[in-house]
Amino acid sequence: VKVKIPFGNKYLDAIFSVPEKKPAYGVILTHGAGGDMNFPHLVSLAACLASHGVLCLRFTCKGLNVAYRTKAFKTVVEYLKLSDDYKLSGVFLAGRSMGSRAAASVIRQLSQDDDDDGFIQGLVCLSYPLHRPKLQSKLRDEDLLFIRCPVLFVSGSADEMCEKQLLEGVVSKMKAPKKIHWIDKANHGMAVKGRTTDDVMEEINAQVFSWLRENVKLEHK
Repeated sequence: VKVKIPFGNKYLDAIFSVPEKKPAYGVILTHGAGGDMNFPHLVSLAACLASHGVLCLRFTCKGLNVAYRTKAFKTVVEYLKLSDDYKLSGVFLAGRSMGSRAAASVIRQLSQDDDDDGFIQGLVCLSYPLHRPKLQSKLRDEDLLFIRCPVLFVSGSADEMCEKQLLEGVVSKMKAPKKIHWIDKANHGMAVKGRTTDDVMEEINAQVFSWLRENVKLEHK
């Protein structure tokens, strides 16, 4: 289902992947610095989630400024929260690369507001860009350290923007419940020599879904 979400004086293009049965939970998903919501990895993940009963709303926001992307993401969260068509118990925010930075930033901002009502259940970071290539001294970890809700990282062990030991170091300092799933030998774009894209995507999708399921169960024992 295609929708246009009002954002300032513009609209954000978005697509709902809707499960057959009425969903209780949703995932909001966005892309990295390049590309848009039709990036193959996002399309694949959205289809997988919907087939397992999770609503997925993915959107395009082209700005290369993280603050701008964060603002757009926040608008989409509000839109879904107030939606009459989908009454959800909660959502997970998810993004690829720069999109995951924006998602982390939204969660930090909303958790610092007084109106944090538990609508946001967790964060999924695909290829989180912890640092610029070859610039490991400056880590983009400030939002991560403030987050309290569960966080899943899916990263390539050969990601040039997220060195394995550095991410493990940041994660060990995080107060949130967290998990890292390493895709062996994958780069920032999740490409692995000798494996097809579909094969890698299946691994990622399975990890994301099983983590979501664990965390929704944790909420409602």
